[in-house]
Amino acid sequence: MSKIAIVYPPFQKNGLYPLITQNRQFRFAHSNKVKIYPLISASLATILNKNGHSILFLDGVTLRMKMDEFIIRLRKFGPDYIFIETKTPLMDFIKEFISGTREIFSGSKFILVGDHATYQPEESLLYTKSDYLIAGGDYDFYGNELIKSIEDNQILPQGCYKRMGETVKSGGHFKLLDDLDKIPMIDRELTNYSLYEEAYLYHPCAYILSGRGCGARIGKVGLCTFCIWQHTLWDRTARLHSPQRVAEEIELLVKKYKVKEIFDDNESGALWDHSWLEELYRELEKKKLVGKFYLSSNARIDALDEKTCSLAKKIGYRLLKVGMETGTDKFLKFIGKNETVALIRRNIKTAKDNGLIIMLTIMTGYPKETLDDVKKTYKLARELMLYKTHFGDCLQASVLTPYPGAPLFDYALKNNSFIELPKKYDDYDMSRSILRSEIDANYWCNKLWKIHNHPLFLLRSFLTLRHWQEIKAAFNGIRSLFGHLKDFSSK
Repeated sequence: MSKIAIVYPPFQKNGLYPLITQNRQFRFAHSNKVKIYPLISASLATILNKNGHSILFLDGVTLRMKMDEFIIRLRKFGPDYIFIETKTPLMDFIKEFISGTREIFSGSKFILVGDHATYQPEESLLYTKSDYLIAGGDYDFYGNELIKSIEDNQILPQGCYKRMGETVKSGGHFKLLDDLDKIPMIDRELTNYSLYEEAYLYHPCAYILSGRGCGARIGKVGLCTFCIWQHTLWDRTARLHSPQRVAEEIELLVKKYKVKEIFDDNESGALWDHSWLEELYRELEKKKLVGKFYLSSNARIDALDEKTCSLAKKIGYRLLKVGMETGTDKFLKFIGKNETVALIRRNIKTAKDNGLIIMLTIMTGYPKETLDDVKKTYKLARELMLYKTHFGDCLQASVLTPYPGAPLFDYALKNNSFIELPKKYDDYDMSRSILRSEIDANYWCNKLWKIHNHPLFLLRSFLTLRHWQEIKAAFNGIRSLFGHLKDFSSK
């Protein structure tokens, strides 16, 4: 059997590390409190290990390693195969890493996975001089299939590619699994799960995926035009594990690892499927787990009606991370959100009325976004942040950056929306706006982040502090906020 390394090389830019693990889009950030568990890569490690391979799971970014230290550790392991996750702004870094270590790892095969590799498989292989590539989001399952095909000298599995000099051999378009329960539960020790956390979660925490792909209450599948994962990794689909399987994983995390909070990092969680939620509640009740842990999740706003919010609270949901994105109907329509400002206002308040904590995610720098547009976004964000404020309510603001493979990228090309067409991959790193608008996107990101400093928000947050876990989270949150403010303050 082979030695297989699944790695996140510690790339740096201006001394900052990229927030890449389990992130749809990312930036090189000052905050060191964003350490999201790379769930698909961890699943890949688990499957390969179960099939007899020796595994090194080395996340040099989360460990804040220096590159020479990282290479020494990897060289000591002596991998036969090295898996690297791709992201558009990192392609130049990946190319440099592979070319710079080819001699050191002359006996290793480099395998690319991730959203950029999925969208441009041939170009990615030839550009980086990698050996193999797996397209699609189920690269954990197909990673094992690829290794078997290589070692048994069989044909390439669907969705897999092989570089042959200056040409590429293809196994055809990738196929997604029809039953996610076929995938084994992640080996948490093998993949160093305890390294991962975020400031807003109670500790110890852990991450799960209730499914893959963005499910929506309206239309059943989220197809936002800026979302790179939905349009590449998941082929515009949404799948869920069975409630029984998710309940089993929760039981393991709570009883074996003594986890206080679990975050479901599926794109829209499972809140869009009410019958699924009801079954999960019944399974957790059978296992006597209700009330023994907190569950937080990504969620779409269209799912947050009274019935769903009430059930979510009963299950044990604490915090919902929801995409507000903008405070204008025209840009909600523009990005294919299938939501309105009225729906956002009503459903966020419904969630808060039911005692759920809300984290809003917002973007600035839309094509042709005016000062009046962004002021509406700011006003709505402030209104919702100050409505029944409870400790833990928060927001994240970022600069809208379309990656190749997202429909918004194609729109920008067709409509001359780029300020200047990016010449290098790292121009997509979200450090500045690359789309034409009438606003300073970084300034308004900074201003949105500063809603956390509003006197009423601070007072109401302080008055709702109830126990030591919240005090600890508050301390971590303040440190993380200062880091995020630095990301935009000098731009």
